[in-house]
Amino acid sequence: MKVKLEYIWLDGSEPQQLRSKTKIVSFKTSENNISHYSMWSFDGSSTLQAKAGKGQNTDCLLKPVFVVDDPFRGNPHKLVLCEVLNPDGTPHKTNNRIKLAETVKELCLDNLSKNDAPWFGWEQEYTLTHKPEVPFGIGEGIPLGFTLDPHSGYLANIPRPQGDYYCGIGSDNVVGRDIVEEHMNMCMEIGLDISGINAEVLLGQWEYQIGPVNALEGSDQLWISRYLLQRVAEKYNIKVSLHPKPLKGDWNGTGCHVNFSNKEMREENGLDIIKESMIKLERYQKEHIDIYGLHNDQRLTGEHETSSINDFSYGFSTRDTSIRIPAQAIIEGKGYFEDRRPASNCDPYLVSDRMLSTVYSEVNV
Repeated sequence: MKVKLEYIWLDGSEPQQLRSKTKIVSFKTSENNISHYSMWSFDGSSTLQAKAGKGQNTDCLLKPVFVVDDPFRGNPHKLVLCEVLNPDGTPHKTNNRIKLAETVKELCLDNLSKNDAPWFGWEQEYTLTHKPEVPFGIGEGIPLGFTLDPHSGYLANIPRPQGDYYCGIGSDNVVGRDIVEEHMNMCMEIGLDISGINAEVLLGQWEYQIGPVNALEGSDQLWISRYLLQRVAEKYNIKVSLHPKPLKGDWNGTGCHVNFSNKEMREENGLDIIKESMIKLERYQKEHIDIYGLHNDQRLTGEHETSSINDFSYGFSTRDTSIRIPAQAIIEGKGYFEDRRPASNCDPYLVSDRMLSTVYSEVNV
């Protein structure tokens, strides 16, 4: 049987971008057993992962780490998420997944059951925009529902202020639902732990949620879900912007809030553990902000349901703080907290690694 394998990896851009290419193989099985998938190589000089030039070794290796069915090509074809390795088999410097895997192992979290493991819940916001045409593909584009004057280059049509768009319905309140629904259905079809979607505050801005998931596979799922979203939007000639502030002015930015809990937080008196974690999160504020995404300073201004990038704060049911402890946790005395600081373009491998390192740190509380 001939099977198409779409090998997917993260390149050397900032923020990192997804790349992929197709390998056709003869398979006797269509199982998602990672041992059935071989290493492959690519030209790292074309993805900012190797030096170009005469005599330079430009090969990089792709090591399969996570496999799901391919919803675009159908059964038995596969999507194969890969880590990037150097030619000698060592992790490439752009390989952030290996750092998370090492932290999970060091903290003895790698063999825990789902009930005992730390949980992550990702809230991935994104903005659907008109693809920039001149120059081709440069810039974030204008959100769907907005238009530019072709002569002046300024916005010609500015929708009414935000307020009606969040969780809105109707053609006067939302745009791009066909893309959103198609993406959601694909995530469900291949078994990703997608748990919801909704229209967001800025017109053309949407959100989907992945979780609860563990640190490593959950991060894999988020990257695969981003890949699916880009591919779906590609069919419609629409750009998916993960810029934290795709439109200047009095509009909400775009984040990737992460909800976190460990077993102790989910058990009786878990709220006390959550409060103790706030002290640790404040202690490592800078370390978190440093890896929470590029251009996040344009979003974390203290306005538009954000905290200031320069401060740490938390509150109960608040959305203008770094951390929100939801009402459910207050009522039940246990649960989770929501870190509202990560930008939409954050790397979930880095965010998960930093969260685990902070929560399980030995900082005196």
